[in-house]
Amino acid sequence: MALPFDPNPGASSRDPRALAILAKTIYRELRSSGYSEKDVVALAGELLGMVTTDVKARREQRD
Repeated sequence: MALPFDPNPGASSRDPRALAILAKTIYRELRSSGYSEKDVVALAGELLGMVTTDVKARREQRD
């Protein structure tokens, strides 16, 4: 699956719709591969948990 955004997180030229396009692409790919809505929600929860862990770790490093 090709990603519809610039993989460089600091890219100032990123299309503001890129993350919405990426989310839609991932969702469609998962659903067409047989994952249920419940599976997609579980994945979203896991991703949020990873982001939360990263944010907490960065805050602790600053303090």
